[in-house]
Amino acid sequence: MTTTAPAPTTTPTTPGADPAAPSEARREPNAGVVHGLYTEGSSIADTKAPKGPISGRWNQRKFDSALVNPANRRKLSVIIVGTGLAGGAAAATLGEAGYHVKSFCYQDSPRRAHSIAAQGGINAAKNYKEDGDSTYRLFYDTVKGGDYRSRESNVYRLAEVSANIIDQCVAQGVPFAREYGGLLDNRSFGGVQVSRTFYARGQTGQQLLLGAYQALERQIEAGTVEMFNRHDMLELVVVDGRARGIVARDLVTGEVETHLADAVVLATGGYGNVFFLSTNAMGSNVTATWRAHRKGAYFGNPCYTQIHPTCIPVSGEHQSKLTLMSESLRNDGRIWVPKNAEDCDKDPREIPEEDRDYYLERIYPSFGNLVPRDIASRQAKNVCDEGRGVGPKVGDFRRGVYLDFTDALQRMSAETVAEKYGNLLDMYQRITGENPYEVPMRIYPAVHYTMGGLWVDYDLQSSIPGLFVAGEANFSDHGANRLGASALMQGLADGYFVLPNTIRDYLAKGPYPKVDEKHEAVTEARASVDHRLQKLLSINGERSVDSFHKELGHIMWEYCGMERSEEGLLKAVDLIRSLRDEFWRNVRVLGAADTLNQSLEKAGRVADFLELGELMCIDALHRRESCGGHFRAESQTEDGEALRHDDEYAYVAAWEWGGDSGTPVLHKEDLVYEFVELKQRSYK
Repeated sequence: MTTTAPAPTTTPTTPGADPAAPSEARREPNAGVVHGLYTEGSSIADTKAPKGPISGRWNQRKFDSALVNPANRRKLSVIIVGTGLAGGAAAATLGEAGYHVKSFCYQDSPRRAHSIAAQGGINAAKNYKEDGDSTYRLFYDTVKGGDYRSRESNVYRLAEVSANIIDQCVAQGVPFAREYGGLLDNRSFGGVQVSRTFYARGQTGQQLLLGAYQALERQIEAGTVEMFNRHDMLELVVVDGRARGIVARDLVTGEVETHLADAVVLATGGYGNVFFLSTNAMGSNVTATWRAHRKGAYFGNPCYTQIHPTCIPVSGEHQSKLTLMSESLRNDGRIWVPKNAEDCDKDPREIPEEDRDYYLERIYPSFGNLVPRDIASRQAKNVCDEGRGVGPKVGDFRRGVYLDFTDALQRMSAETVAEKYGNLLDMYQRITGENPYEVPMRIYPAVHYTMGGLWVDYDLQSSIPGLFVAGEANFSDHGANRLGASALMQGLADGYFVLPNTIRDYLAKGPYPKVDEKHEAVTEARASVDHRLQKLLSINGERSVDSFHKELGHIMWEYCGMERSEEGLLKAVDLIRSLRDEFWRNVRVLGAADTLNQSLEKAGRVADFLELGELMCIDALHRRESCGGHFRAESQTEDGEALRHDDEYAYVAAWEWGGDSGTPVLHKEDLVYEFVELKQRSYK
């Protein structure tokens, strides 16, 4: 019997659209349905975005949102989980507005949030270079870069707000790079032909996070924000259908605590560590959003993961993470491999120019080395699969291509190159032992960002009233592929400008009835956490947590990574289910719950990754098209490019939790394009 969930009380944004009337193509049986992996539920839609000209929608929504007077703000409380750019900016802004904010992070300091690792820059449509940029062009580039799988209203708002972010950060003292005359400098990133990326050498994320951190600390000192470092959210508290709090564990003492509020914001980043090897920090996880998903929050497009083309290649089985080399290096570095496989063992400096294949410049002459990340990554895989990769062999192939600064060093001085990229090149030399000023760097794609996340409406509210989701933790802005330098833009846009204007519409309906810690829903959430922790400790098996995580990562990378197929995804689902069964029978977690226990922390996170991994494969299986970072082997053009099927798949896949023993339910939100023409991408 098919299980369907009631759709949120929403109607289509676009006049005349009927999301409840799927096309005949959608009624064809999908492999996932045939194999009983999921059921299809009712359609959904986002109705929070106003109608009318797209340039006026955000201002209209801000005007339509109810206000909360300053005296009432002091009576309202908000829990914010995560202190990266989205969470830190949101906590600082809401605290300054007068709300009582509880801010949580599992790191020892908000300064350690993973936003610090972003290197290359932040996009903004300021057109300082007078090269044809505009708000509309940033909007268009982002929709196109996401392969036409994002909402127009959300993306235009992001482009519109981008200019405000730069002004905000300059006022905070963020040391953006400047030209000789003192004006802010810009550089280009993949997928665009203008220079709109503001940067601080290769430390942009760190500098922006310091700005948000200072604003947050100011509110902590003022008493509007209460900070809880070293706390891990393990459960969402839902009372009478609304998000009203969280259950968190103090990572130092092991104490399990309940925290309640009028609304909850999740700004906990992405889930790329489901692949084990990724550019994410080791602690990055999916637990906060996954526990919310299990409580009823829809998960949007989980299979949309981004493979970054510019990472230091894997060097062996001993690795536990990968290192990102900023995409900004593609501005001045040229990517190539030998034309002849027999030259792959040679010193690259000995290979003459005529024997080098600058394959991105050859295939995509208009964009060259600045094609979007998904295209650059896939072509790197292709040339390596042809046997023309460089560096040591990983399995049967050499998994590396050259990123060469020789031309840049001839065009500019070494001092100028060092001024723009020095810390990145120094980091590469420390890790590899090779001097990139003398020998071309070796790079290869790796898992970096996740475009999927909890489904949210235009207000950033999930399908659970009172639960808002910001930054990478939601699915909303990037479609099937994120353009470089847009992650920092989305995080700060959500935190400083979007969420504070939309959450007040929800809070204006409060104050909500006070929830007692003895309420049945609260005690049940607390008991479920205690039971889960004790269960993990009691199994006392023979395998380490890391061994399960590494095996899951191999499955995900092999079958749900850069290239996917129906056969491989069906196999991956079976492998993950078997691995999850073994995990709950044979994992070994040492120590106790009432103390510092990093093995227990990791065990809970890997348990959630095992569930997420299965849903990612089911989502990838049901979407029988190649789109952005999701490349299906069965759907490609004659020359090997991604082939979309807009008549069947121009929708958001919003998944509802099907229960521990049930199957997930697919809800579709149709994507209707009024301002951008749907067409196959071309960067040639």
